[in-house]
Amino acid sequence: MTLQQMRYAITIADCGSMNEAAHQLFITQPSLSSTIKELEKELDSPIFVRSNRGISITQEGQEFLGYARQLIAQYEILEERFIDRATRKTKFSVSTQHYSFAVKAFIETVQEFGMDNYEFAIHETQTYTVMNHVRNMKSELGVLYLNDFNREAMTKLFREFGLEFHPLFACSICVYLAKNHPLAGRESISIEELRPYPCLSFEQGDNNSFYFAEEVLSTYDYRKIIKADDRATMLNLMIGLNAFTLCSGIITEDLNGSDYTAVPLGGENRMTVGYIKKARVELTDLGRNYINQLKIIGLKSGEGVIMLSPPPEENASLSAPPSGRSSS
Repeated sequence: MTLQQMRYAITIADCGSMNEAAHQLFITQPSLSSTIKELEKELDSPIFVRSNRGISITQEGQEFLGYARQLIAQYEILEERFIDRATRKTKFSVSTQHYSFAVKAFIETVQEFGMDNYEFAIHETQTYTVMNHVRNMKSELGVLYLNDFNREAMTKLFREFGLEFHPLFACSICVYLAKNHPLAGRESISIEELRPYPCLSFEQGDNNSFYFAEEVLSTYDYRKIIKADDRATMLNLMIGLNAFTLCSGIITEDLNGSDYTAVPLGGENRMTVGYIKKARVELTDLGRNYINQLKIIGLKSGEGVIMLSPPPEENASLSAPPSGRSSS
C-alpha cells in the first residue's frame, strides 16, 4: 500500500467520480481504475461500488478513507515542517453547525494570521458531517451544541468517532426572528405563542435524527415547519414569512445585518456550545487562536451566556506572524 494509492482513493471519494478524479490527478481513467483495483485486492475488500450512475463508497471504504486521510494529513505535516516548508501553505479548516458567531471567529483568525502562508477552509454543514470531518481530519475543529436531550446520544458518537467535546459557554434558548415580526418586541416568547408561525429547521440529509437537529426543541410538534439548507435562505424566510428558528441568542450583526433580533424563549431550556477535536491530537496555533476568538465572542454576548471555559488567553495573537493584524 502506498501514499499515492491512498491519495488516489481520497480524490475519488471527494470528486464522487472516477473520471473527474482522473482529470484532477492528471492521469488516465484506466490507469486510476487499475491502481484502485490493486489497492482493493491488497485490502481484500472493495472501497468503491461502480455503477452507471457513478461510484459509491462501501462501509469498509469509509473506514479505510478515514484512516487514509489521517495518514495523509500527518505526512503533509511532516512535509511542510521538514521538506516543503518554504513553498507549502499550512492548512486550517473548521466545520460547524450554522452559527454566524463561528464564522465571525473564523474571520478573526484569518485576519490574525493572514493568507500569505496559510490555506483556510470553513464548512457550515450538517451535524453528522461536522463530526465526520473532524473524525477524518478534514477539519481540525468542529463547532456544535449539546443539551439535555441530545447529550447522551452525541457523547456516545463522540467516543465511537474518537472525538473530544470541550464546552465553551452555556446559553439560554432564544427565538431568532425578523425585527418586524409581530412578536419581536416581547421580553420573552412562549412556545405556544409561536404556534401560528413557521418554524425553520436546517435539513440534516441522510443522517436525519432528532439528536442531530440544530433546533433545540426538535421533538416539539410544530404546526408549521420549513426545512432549509443554508443560513442565508433562513434569513430571507424570516422576513418573507414571519418565520423563526431557535438559537443561542448570540447575534453577529456585522455578518447577518441589523434586521433580526433574538428574544428569550420562556422556560428553563438551555444549550451548551462547544468544540470537538480529534482525541489525543494537539491543536495547532491556528486552532488555539480560533477557540480564543470563540471565547471572546461569548464574553461579549452579555446576558444569557455563561462561560464554561477559561477566559481567552491574554495574548491570543502571539503565535500569529508579524504581518497579521491585532485582534479587534
